[in-house]
Amino acid sequence: MKIFSAEQIRNCDQYTIANEPILSIQLMERAAFACVNWISENCKNHRNFAIFCGNGNNGGDGLAIAKMLYFKGFDVDVFVDSKAKFSDDANINFRELREVSGILIKSFKDVDNYRFDSRTIIIDALFGTGLSRNLEGEFKDLVDTLNSKNSFKISIDTPSGLFADKNIDENSTVFRADYTLSFQFWKKSFLHPETGQYTGKVEILDINLSQEYILQTETDDFVICDRVNNILKPRNDFSHKGTYGKVTIVAGSYGKMGAAVLAVKSALRTGAGLAFAHAPKCGYEILQTSCPEAIFIEGGNEIVDTISLQEDCVYGIGPGLGTDEKTKEAVLEFLKNNSKPLVLDADALNIVAQNQDNFKLIPKKSIITPHPKEFERLFGETENSFERLELAKKKTKELDIIIVLKDHHTQIITPEGRVYYNITGNSGLAKGGSGDVLTGIITSFLAQGYSEEHAAILGIYLHGRAADFAAEKYSKEAMLPTDVINEFGKVFEDINRKIESEL
Repeated sequence: MKIFSAEQIRNCDQYTIANEPILSIQLMERAAFACVNWISENCKNHRNFAIFCGNGNNGGDGLAIAKMLYFKGFDVDVFVDSKAKFSDDANINFRELREVSGILIKSFKDVDNYRFDSRTIIIDALFGTGLSRNLEGEFKDLVDTLNSKNSFKISIDTPSGLFADKNIDENSTVFRADYTLSFQFWKKSFLHPETGQYTGKVEILDINLSQEYILQTETDDFVICDRVNNILKPRNDFSHKGTYGKVTIVAGSYGKMGAAVLAVKSALRTGAGLAFAHAPKCGYEILQTSCPEAIFIEGGNEIVDTISLQEDCVYGIGPGLGTDEKTKEAVLEFLKNNSKPLVLDADALNIVAQNQDNFKLIPKKSIITPHPKEFERLFGETENSFERLELAKKKTKELDIIIVLKDHHTQIITPEGRVYYNITGNSGLAKGGSGDVLTGIITSFLAQGYSEEHAAILGIYLHGRAADFAAEKYSKEAMLPTDVINEFGKVFEDINRKIESEL
């Protein structure tokens, strides 16, 4: 799914109006109808709605929603600034609403005396994507008041106070929604921690905006979810282990062999034809017992101090490796002698980060998978995730590599400047070992012949989706990285089922 800027979304609306063709007020009604359908289905235990409407088109959406909810049998109160000038379409809906005797129209100032009970839902339709500056004055006070209420909260299109495309100031006031009903598209701000915290759960409502405009309009920002069906290669019945490549996971040190086990198991579970576990001797029994399908290669005694280079093999280096001086020498020497793309994570990144000259040793098109702190060690501090993303774009181009920037919505950044946001996964992955699992997955897909970009996209998606299945079974608190590995099969079944249904 493409992520468009606020301006591109407005252009998409206008293109749809001009080319469907459809009146702008009808498109507003269509958007409101989609919201009301979702609300009716998901808020059955609530009877009263307090809808706060601005004077622009987002407010017009709210006014149309109010009318439709009322005719579905809900109790509706609408709060507006009736003295301000409405947009043309919002004004049409406001005039129609005034004709409905059962809907109370109140002033924003009435909020202080309004009774919000446990069955009241607050709907924010104040600004949407039309906001160009921070909330201030009456609107700031209003949103602060609404945020203080314990009522369930829904934002229409975008929480008021939030910008679609950029970060907010540190002390900005933003409506804090439990759900955001967004029309057709994700907004970039929904996907960053500083701003995404205000959206609650995001629901994307299809309002049939022009597919022609969507297809022909270029963007560098994407959401991964609907791309994997076109990436996964169905397994050929006449294939053999040589068809699916060789993986070598260089990992582990005394006391950290679990990281190697997780990475090797993940590589095996995601379809690699042949897997090698390159680890110190102290991990021999652990790896041979827990991963009997993998071939053990001894690379030292209690640490990895030598890394042999195998032909036609894709390497994943880093989990549990440690940063001993001999390990550091072995990693850097291997990078000097290897020119093929590989995956670097964890301690391999910490070793590279010790000297800027080491960056030149990373083979072109390689994939690195830092979490925010590792990224900072590599490339320096940034003020926020928006700045971090811009720095990552610069570095991917400079080094000609792919960066998988791990976060709640992990971003994959390519040398061409494309950014893919992942929306699978959950906070159950906030446990040691989760990154080791991801290293094994991406290395496996790279060995199977996927492009670097596709290996990263498919790997991130599968990792997060398996974590979602694990959370359903064990809870976010109790799930373990090994539980995530055990759910890979379910994800593959799900994707393959979708592929077959499209044939």
